[in-house]
Amino acid sequence: MAATEFNKKYKAYLEEGHYGLAIDDEAVINYLDGKFQEFIKIPGFSYSQIKLKFGMARVYCQPTSIPTNELEAEIEKILKDGK
Repeated sequence: MAATEFNKKYKAYLEEGHYGLAIDDEAVINYLDGKFQEFIKIPGFSYSQIKLKFGMARVYCQPTSIPTNELEAEIEKILKDGK
């Protein structure tokens, strides 16, 4: 799955006016797809951006109970291990 397909799959949870996932790495996408299967069960779940900024992963989503720091660390690990 590509990032565009991921964003289409989770379009109902993508905040209006935002682009969503902008990391086109298959391992990252597969990881996030698995996590999102859990997150979409959380009332009020939404996401706006998942990207690399200054070489570091950034994940923006709601509610604040989503462990974004863990997601960012795992994305960075996946990208580092894949190179």
